[in-house]
Amino acid sequence: MTSRVYLFTCIVCPLGCTLEVEMDGDKIKEVKGYTCPKGREWAIEEVMNPKRVVMSVIKVRNGKLPTVSVKTAEPVPKAKIPELMKFLAKLEVEGPIRVGQTILEFEGIKIVATRET
Repeated sequence: MTSRVYLFTCIVCPLGCTLEVEMDGDKIKEVKGYTCPKGREWAIEEVMNPKRVVMSVIKVRNGKLPTVSVKTAEPVPKAKIPELMKFLAKLEVEGPIRVGQTILEFEGIKIVATRET
């Protein structure tokens, strides 16, 4: 088995712990450097299935502005982000749009407007 070590700065809280995740093949061997259980969980997820909240813009017809800024209501697996961005690039919605309005869903994840237009 191949052994790998990942180094991160934890983003869960302001402490910014330096985390070290040691992998043995596809399995986590050890997590070091965390000061709380949330930091340990975040490091494991970052190695096994990293996710991000995605922000973008989509086109608007008949709105105050030609585009509206949006974000996902929850983190999306990093592997799905290119597919999500292609999906959002093809969209055009009807205005007006309100802040917090769910525009649509992508694989069960809400896409929410972050400004009015």
